[in-house]
Amino acid sequence: MRVPGITFVSAHSEILLPLLRWVLYDFRMDFCDLIVRMEQAEISPRPVVGAIVVVSGLAVSFLLWLLYVHHASADFAGRWMFLPALNALLNGLCAIALCVGLYFIKHHNKEAHRTSMLLAFAFSSVFLISYIVNHALHGDTIFPGHGPVRTLYLSILASHVILSVVALPMVLTTLFFSLTGRFTMHRRIARWTFPIWLYVSITGVVVFVFLKAYAYQARY
Repeated sequence: MRVPGITFVSAHSEILLPLLRWVLYDFRMDFCDLIVRMEQAEISPRPVVGAIVVVSGLAVSFLLWLLYVHHASADFAGRWMFLPALNALLNGLCAIALCVGLYFIKHHNKEAHRTSMLLAFAFSSVFLISYIVNHALHGDTIFPGHGPVRTLYLSILASHVILSVVALPMVLTTLFFSLTGRFTMHRRIARWTFPIWLYVSITGVVVFVFLKAYAYQARY
């Protein structure tokens, strides 16, 4: 006996799944073609790096305004509360992708390394969007702990924020050098970009754990 609902879903799956595979394949081929063209193009690094610095400066200025000047509306209190956990998850996934990328390049697997690092960049990009939305809706979160724990938390937070500012233009510049085939400059800056990016990703998770643990203690 055929169930109408199941037959309907099955029929549509037979149509949609091949279409989805085709769209993903087409996107992958277009993206790979874009990377090849960037590697072949003779793009002067100076104006691009200058633009990266300017854009990064504007982004950091906006984030500072969002953190210390913007006041979140009370209408969103208690809503979209999953965003801090999502941010921590994205930071954790980024850290894993970075470590996997390091493993691959140490074993001379350049294609897998590139895929891992682009995935890390994607996680960081989605994190940045989620981070902005969270602070726009909820504002900054105050750490409720006191004493040495508070000092430790603020030290980790300060290093996290400062290195985040440094990491943004470094990540973009490292990515640009890689995509344009300037691998000597890419390796030179990646030696500094990698540990800073990894530290920022890990401490993002640590900050969330601190806030979550002490918010739980304050509640009970």
